[in-house]
Amino acid sequence: MLYYLFEYLDKTLNIPGTGVFQYITFRSGLAFMLSLLLSTIYGKRIINFLRNQQVGETVRELGLAGQNEKAGTPTMGGLIIIFATLLPVILFAKLHNIYIVLLIVTTLWMGTIGFIDDYIKIFKKDKQGLKGIFKVFGQVGLGVIVGSVLYFSPAVTVLKNAANSPVIKQTTISSIVQAPVEVKSTATTIPFFKNNAFDYAEILAWTGEGYQNWAWLIFIPVVIFIITAVSNGANLTDGIDGLAAGTSAVSVLALGIFTFLSGNIIFSNYLNIMYIPNSGEMTVFISAFVGALIGFLWYNSYPASVFMGDTGSLTIGGIIAVLAIAVRKEMLIPLLCGIFLAENLSVVLQVAYFKYTKKRFGEGRRIFLMSPLHHHYQKKGYHESKIVTRFWIVAIMLAILSIVTLKLR
Repeated sequence: MLYYLFEYLDKTLNIPGTGVFQYITFRSGLAFMLSLLLSTIYGKRIINFLRNQQVGETVRELGLAGQNEKAGTPTMGGLIIIFATLLPVILFAKLHNIYIVLLIVTTLWMGTIGFIDDYIKIFKKDKQGLKGIFKVFGQVGLGVIVGSVLYFSPAVTVLKNAANSPVIKQTTISSIVQAPVEVKSTATTIPFFKNNAFDYAEILAWTGEGYQNWAWLIFIPVVIFIITAVSNGANLTDGIDGLAAGTSAVSVLALGIFTFLSGNIIFSNYLNIMYIPNSGEMTVFISAFVGALIGFLWYNSYPASVFMGDTGSLTIGGIIAVLAIAVRKEMLIPLLCGIFLAENLSVVLQVAYFKYTKKRFGEGRRIFLMSPLHHHYQKKGYHESKIVTRFWIVAIMLAILSIVTLKLR
């Protein structure tokens, strides 16, 4: 909203200094600072409100050290993250930008699903929360919306022949160059490969002429799968104090770098990566989101004063997935979100191996002492703050390696 006000002051009244709001870096900095202040200052008020409403965590008997002490700790802290993210975005972002609209819808959509799940657990005294099938329906629904908008919206394009842009190359009348054009595309990038463009439409090339018109049959299911997988991965990672918020902040910060570079025609040309018009605006959202996550850590670090609950974890996963898809870096998710992947795989492998051994040997056996993975290390006797710190370090290493893929190909 402030963006439009200052744009009016600059272009209509020509007031000196108001043009600074045109710069994404300036608005991103303001969004980060405001979200950090909101989450730290008003976060305490939200925690007190949740405590007064007796919105306390119900702890299962898992036989883990320090687990019982967490009973009654306020949950639904994801409301802090959502509030501290959306308010700066509304103030400083271009609200007509299609990517900002998608991210706001994602935040509210996944936040609502998580809120319903937490509400059922706390007020209905049902430890299972929202039935898994309804969570999946919600994730699939968001995937259909995001996939359809990214595929069909004329506002979502990539720039073909960006190197020939007048911004990049000065031409004369006698120069013959193919002008850059914005085109609809389902292309993405494959990390670690030099010619790393991959178009989902090519999967249907065997069907013959006009196969590009049916690319949505591949693209939308891929979007659904990614959103479901990443949101569930974030949900599983939220098991000990500060783990999900800290690792997510690192991953989102790396995505912010990709977003800023992909949305800048000069940097994208220099790095030889896909230029995505208008995508740079997502940097404002990412800055607000990172600020909210860091501010939330103020209260969620060990010993936690509040838990994010599914309200926060499902929202975080959904946002990360949509960001990666929008900036055409979804194939980097296994690396960038390696912690989420490890947590997901630990559960899948544990359940699959248990069922297999029970069927074959008559009794179930386990690969890990307990899943998800962070509980395995707790069972081994590691303090949860040590586990969280080491997982953060791994997340930072993975994020750096992901950024290095810009040139490592």
